[in-house]
Amino acid sequence: MILAPLAHRLIHWRYDITSESVLNSGPPPSNTPSPLAVELKMAVNAMKTQAFDVERGRVDYAALRDSAAYADYCLCSRRLQSFDPLQLRTHEERLAFWINLYNALIVDAVIAFGVKRSVTEVPGFFWKAAYCIGGHRFCTFDVENGVLRANAGHPAIPGPHFGPSDPRRAYSLPVCDPRIHFALVCAARSCPPIAVYDADNIAGQLESAARTFVNGGGAEVDVVRGEARLSSIFQWYAPDFGGPSLGWGDMRLVLRRLSRWVADESAIQRLAAGDLKIKYLPYDWALNA
Repeated sequence: MILAPLAHRLIHWRYDITSESVLNSGPPPSNTPSPLAVELKMAVNAMKTQAFDVERGRVDYAALRDSAAYADYCLCSRRLQSFDPLQLRTHEERLAFWINLYNALIVDAVIAFGVKRSVTEVPGFFWKAAYCIGGHRFCTFDVENGVLRANAGHPAIPGPHFGPSDPRRAYSLPVCDPRIHFALVCAARSCPPIAVYDADNIAGQLESAARTFVNGGGAEVDVVRGEARLSSIFQWYAPDFGGPSLGWGDMRLVLRRLSRWVADESAIQRLAAGDLKIKYLPYDWALNA
């Protein structure tokens, strides 16, 4: 389908986005002895130490803005211009790289665009927030939908995210691990807590992120009323969890999958049975500051 690439061109025209509209422009640092993936993770970890409250899922953007950690990260991000992610050898390395990159790009964009209360202040925020990676422009939607979701496409735009002739299609992961939705942080209060992911431990980290998000308000099961109140994430990305488009239809498989992460035994049984009425929780887009 050509609908997605056409829609993307219209969106870029609407928000005056060009291939040069990236946040990591400028000359890269000259002294770079470490492999980029290693250096990037170290830079993100430094920002985490400086300003990430992992327990509450908050970021101190004000403290980060003028910090050495953020300045070092921005310099490091310029190395992405000539980096080919296909150099990463394993699926786990690529998965961790793209998740960490997405989250760091969001933080960078919040600071660069001067967001105060919500990313909704910036029209087209997720299309404008982008890096040059290996000579190609990747916005946050490109990373999320084109790469991490195995080129599934934006929930509201029909067709694969990258068209058949798009060179970025080579970076799409072969399958979508639905647990990425518990790791990607879009700078909103309703997002999962922000963290840094490691290739060697990513399976366990994603499983832990799933349990933390689901039991932290992402899925509220009222056994008495026979009702499941779910984060809007499960509506937007229902197909990634085995459900119908936009959560309209039979969601029993999604509920069964949720049962593996829920802590309450009575809730597990009802989710596994799949006989709950579903309501979707409003998404709080207030900045996770």
